[in-house]
Amino acid sequence: MHLRDELSAGEPLRESILALAREAAAAILRVYGAAFEVERKADASPLTEADLAAHRCIVEGLERLTPDIPVLSEESAEEVPTLLRRQWSQLWLVDPLDGTREFVKRNGEFTVNIALIDDGVPVFGVIQAPVTGAMWHAQRGRGAFRREGNAGDTTIHARVPATAPLQVAASRSHRDPRTQAMLDRIGDASPVALGSSLKFCRLAEGGMDVYPRFGPTSEWDTAAGQCILEAAGGCVIDREGRAFRYNQRDTLLNGDFLALGDPSLPWRDWLG
Repeated sequence: MHLRDELSAGEPLRESILALAREAAAAILRVYGAAFEVERKADASPLTEADLAAHRCIVEGLERLTPDIPVLSEESAEEVPTLLRRQWSQLWLVDPLDGTREFVKRNGEFTVNIALIDDGVPVFGVIQAPVTGAMWHAQRGRGAFRREGNAGDTTIHARVPATAPLQVAASRSHRDPRTQAMLDRIGDASPVALGSSLKFCRLAEGGMDVYPRFGPTSEWDTAAGQCILEAAGGCVIDREGRAFRYNQRDTLLNGDFLALGDPSLPWRDWLG
């Protein structure tokens, strides 16, 4: 039985995975509440003990819960040979702390991302916000949900049809030229500044309409968010309108993408 079928068959496994995200969030907050040092990876991106603590928590937990499913985490991806991972038809794709820069700034806009990939498709995803305690999760074909602390799930939906002014994820102070050009083509748009994969969550619950990303991201940055947004009625597409797929290439870097709450929006006109 594929793991996606096991997740559909009952709640215990799903709840155990959601609990892992909460445990990782707690590990992050223990570091967040104290003084911490910031290291730099080879690509100059920041790394803290919180990233590593969440990584250990999630990887050890997933290996215990689903020992037959390999785990690809941002903090251990370099250790996995490309030829090996390309043989995996199923895998967990994990960003233990998405938004480390936001973590370092202490603005609260960082998340824990866990996604199950089945033949390239994100079929289960969870995003946990450590500071607020909010969690978003979804399973392909079974809807998307938001959970506050220990409260029950609330079904969420993207805003369809989207109405002007469109709420667009775009930094107000550090906006790249291509994003600005797109905003100009949209016309009646209101920029929204928000960090990490919280942008996908805001789209999925109808609080934002468009998230354009021009520039590199990694597969673990988008997989959980894509699953949640698609289950809520939206989409994550490349410049040709194709849905993102995972672990299909030698590189783990994504190209440009658009995340849309309403897939019928005239996005091709905006790309110029």
